[in-house]
Amino acid sequence: MTSAPIVVHRPSHSGGRRVTVHSSGRNEILGTAYSDHDLVVFLEGAGVADPEAVLDDPQWVEWRGGPAHEFSAT
Repeated sequence: MTSAPIVVHRPSHSGGRRVTVHSSGRNEILGTAYSDHDLVVFLEGAGVADPEAVLDDPQWVEWRGGPAHEFSAT
């Protein structure tokens, strides 16, 4: 694998970060997270067994365009 299967995209101008998962050869949008809690809920729904444990694991989650765990508007 060349990149993490879960991408937390840069914060939007209105706040929140789009979350996508790469699965079965395509990217699926899980939603917009406004907190780590939102992100954990999305990952649970996507079938990640222990989502809190993978948030800081670069093999699982790639944080793009801003610091990890920051969801405020740009």
